[in-house]
Amino acid sequence: MIAPYASNRLAYNKHSYYVLSMSDDLGFLLGDAARLLRRSFDERARVMGVTRPQWRVLALLKRFDGSTQVTVADMLDVEPITLGRMVDRLQDAGLVERRADPADRRSWRLHLTPAGEEKIEALRPTALALFDDALAGLDAAKRLELEAMLNIIRANLTRKPLDVSHG
Repeated sequence: MIAPYASNRLAYNKHSYYVLSMSDDLGFLLGDAARLLRRSFDERARVMGVTRPQWRVLALLKRFDGSTQVTVADMLDVEPITLGRMVDRLQDAGLVERRADPADRRSWRLHLTPAGEEKIEALRPTALALFDDALAGLDAAKRLELEAMLNIIRANLTRKPLDVSHG
């Protein structure tokens, strides 16, 4: 459905406006797709008693168990105090535990508990179903190609920016 006030380059559905040609605004398209993935995951995970930010913490700890709170906050792109509150709730739920860092008594290391491991395993089918829904219409080769392209974009954006003077 095209909104009556939109140009012929825009389309609309109940969740988003989007540009019909990817080359017109790649940033908008990537951002909109990410937003819709987050929204859909939130809806699906809520019924399992976990929020998306909590799932992200659990998933990171699955991959990087024993990381410091500061490192996890950096990986999530949140302030350490924000992560601290998330970890408080996850610890209260018995999914994560803090352990003192033997090398730095000011620092805490985060670890999944067995219940945290179980929660991740319970959520995995939800995440996989979401990705299947999002990638419907793309065959295996196109899915691999998309993943490869997104990995290139991510690598390009995680490089240290050049120091450019504007003078």
